[in-house]
Amino acid sequence: MTDIDKTSTDTNTNTNADTDTDTDGTVLPVDEGLNARLVVDRGRFRLDVSLTAAPGEVVALLGPNGAGKTTALRALAGLVPLTGGHLRLDGAELDRTPPESRPVGVVFQDYLLFPHLTALDNVAFGPRCHGVGKAEARAQAAEWLRRMDLAEHADAKPRRLSGGQAQRVALARALATHPRLLLLDEPLAALDARTRLDVRAQLRRHLADFEAVAVLVTHDPLDAMVLADRLVVIEDGHVVQEGTPADIARHPRTDYIAHLVGLNLYKGEAQGHTVRLDARPEITATGPEITTTEDLTGPVCVTFPPAAVTLYRERPTGASARNLWQCEVAGLETHGDQIRVALTGEFSLTADLTTVAAAELGLHTGALIWATVKATQTHAYPA
Repeated sequence: MTDIDKTSTDTNTNTNADTDTDTDGTVLPVDEGLNARLVVDRGRFRLDVSLTAAPGEVVALLGPNGAGKTTALRALAGLVPLTGGHLRLDGAELDRTPPESRPVGVVFQDYLLFPHLTALDNVAFGPRCHGVGKAEARAQAAEWLRRMDLAEHADAKPRRLSGGQAQRVALARALATHPRLLLLDEPLAALDARTRLDVRAQLRRHLADFEAVAVLVTHDPLDAMVLADRLVVIEDGHVVQEGTPADIARHPRTDYIAHLVGLNLYKGEAQGHTVRLDARPEITATGPEITTTEDLTGPVCVTFPPAAVTLYRERPTGASARNLWQCEVAGLETHGDQIRVALTGEFSLTADLTTVAAAELGLHTGALIWATVKATQTHAYPA
């Protein structure tokens, strides 16, 4: 798989590349892979998302419900018409190409296998639609089932397949047409937790071998982090952040992304190691013992994990933490093998505690608590 720099839809940065022109006169590079600006108007909702991807790259679209992820995927598939922008795949214009004529394979959330056909004939359906003879299509389908470790289920109909097996048949059916763009709509959502783990690993292996572009829509951050080379986060129909999974996890820029990767996030104005927040107390973002850290100035984001928060029932005396706030317990919930505590009041944040620590503190909704975070456990970066 490859990582590529984001291609601007406003400027052609490679003067030696072949070029094309968008409907608004914007000059665009014509390369292999995906180059799209998806503009879709649906009542009061407007999707305006730019996507680029190189062959061999897996891009995951993340975002809250209603953000526009599925609309973007359906626009790529040709199931939703564009009201503006452009859609190019390997330099070919697809805007007005019917869905059935696009070199696109789709794996839907519910797989949508034909119930009356065997696994073999489900996979052979794609090649048959592209003019391949019945015997050759079935031979190709058998090979794809073998690759998916499903050869022994070739004669089984969908109702006899497990969720993981049905997912792999759907993937084989999509790949059998040799698409230049593979679209996966929540491909693991219908699986139970145990099956999901195994199928995720198998899907990662198959995507690693896929030589064209793959776009994955998911609400699960783990699926995105494991399967994708690059994440594109959409909120309210627009891209709010994109980058590698590691970069997104280290530098979230919206509350949704911070929650997704499990961090407390705040925005403010930095002056040295002090960050002034709007209508909130200050945060000291670096301890005095860290002398090699460069002072920050201007708009910044500050993050810290819930595990960095220490709670006290009484105001601590002689505490070394530079950040100390009195809060009220707004809620408690089980989070893995810990208790996640939501705090409001002077400062809103989340904290993770062991069940023993939560019991010893006697935490309950409405309880007043003191929260501290060491400056050395915070991370500040330009907003």
